[in-house]
Formats: sequence, structure tokens, C-alpha cells
Amino acid sequence: MLAKRIIPCLDIKDGRTVKGINFVDLRDAGDPVELAEIYSREGADELVFLDISATEQKRKTLADLVYRIGEKINIPFTVGGGISSVKDVDILLQNGADKVSVNSSAVKNPRLINDLVAKFGSQCIVVAIDAKQIDGKWTVHLVGGKVPTELDLFDWAKEVERRGAGEILFTSMDNDGTKDGFANEALARLSTELNIPIIASGGAGNMQHFTDTFVKGKADAALAASVFHFKEIEINDLKKELQKEGIPVRL
Repeated sequence: MLAKRIIPCLDIKDGRTVKGINFVDLRDAGDPVELAEIYSREGADELVFLDISATEQKRKTLADLVYRIGEKINIPFTVGGGISSVKDVDILLQNGADKVSVNSSAVKNPRLINDLVAKFGSQCIVVAIDAKQIDGKWTVHLVGGKVPTELDLFDWAKEVERRGAGEILFTSMDNDGTKDGFANEALARLSTELNIPIIASGGAGNMQHFTDTFVKGKADAALAASVFHFKEIEINDLKKELQKEGIPVRL
């Protein structure tokens, strides 16, 4: 079995790392360059950088900040926010990103996924999907969770895979920031119905939640923010605990 990945996430707004609950009530969580360096040193498998206000503010991702982070880390680095073209991805890869994450732009123009995969390869393209349950259905949301669509999570995930994306980063808006655990039922369905890796996001509050998302949710990786930013969980301690539970991780 492939090693499960632990991925800290830097949600960036106005150049600072922030964290909220259910995508609102954001609070400052520190300097992104400093945090990135710490996570790289402490054994994170990858790092995700999401410029959460880029789409809403109709601007591009902060390439300069991406460059400064890329200089300080030696782990795979995924960057997202405001990406809508091949040129945008080119700029981010030149500034230190290893992979890119597209979300709203892919829903508005699904062909973008095909174009990016053709140019950069599947391994470079992550599609982020933010969804919440409305009337019992997982509904995809855009623009940092502010705009609901008619899309069903599972239908969209299958289309994303068909178009060649290498991974899906699924964030449950219902679980985000609650520290009540990941949306394991939805994650298990995604993992069962798709053949590409699924990254779980939204809801991490303790070490057991990570075990549960790997076992019950069948996730390939688990992404978290506040539990790492505010030192509630140390990455190395988490990996040792997962190893004790029989979950393969890189120590």
C-alpha cells in the first residue's frame, strides 16, 4: 500500500495565513513563509498554498509569495487560487510550485483541465472541490464557498477524472474548521468510485480523525490547517501515532 500523506494547508488572504470555520470568521494564523519552513522541517509530505481571495478579487495568485515559500522548502508544493489559464500555471511553476490546484475556473470552463493536463501532465494538476450538503445532496460551491452551483460532487469528480486530473482535493464545507472529523462517508464514496488519489480536507481536530479518514474514508492524503498552525498536533507525533495504528506513512 502507498504511504498516506499528511499535508498542511496555508490559506492565504492579504499575504497572511488565515483560518476560519465553515469558510467564514477568518483569523490570522501567522506568516506563510515561516510556517512553510517549519512544516518542511517537521516532516510534512507536501504543502498546499491556497490564495483564497484571488478568485473573488479577480486577480492572480501571489507569485512573489509562492517564490519566497518555494525557496524555503524541499517538499512537493501545490499552489491554487485565481488560476484560469496555461500561462497562469507556467508562472507558478517557474516560481517554485510543483503542482497547481484549480477550482472555480475548472467548473466555469471544464476544458481548462484538459488543456492543463495536455501541457503539464496529469501529475501536475489537482482539482479542488468545495462542497456542502443541501437537501441531502453534496453541492459544489465556487469562489471560496460563496457561490452554490447545480453540480453534484460525485458527478463533477468523475468528470474531473475523465478530463485527466491527477488528484482531487475535496473539502467538506460542513466540516471545515469544526474539528469534528472529516466527511468520511463522502470520501469513501469518492475513493471507491474514482481511480485517482483523493485528498481529504475539512474537519481535522485530533489524531484519531486522521486515522479515521484513512481507514473509514479511504483517503490517500489528509490536509489540515489550524491543528498544525496553532500547534495542537505536531506532524511527527501524528505520523508515529498513525504508524502505530498500522497506517503506512513516511517517517
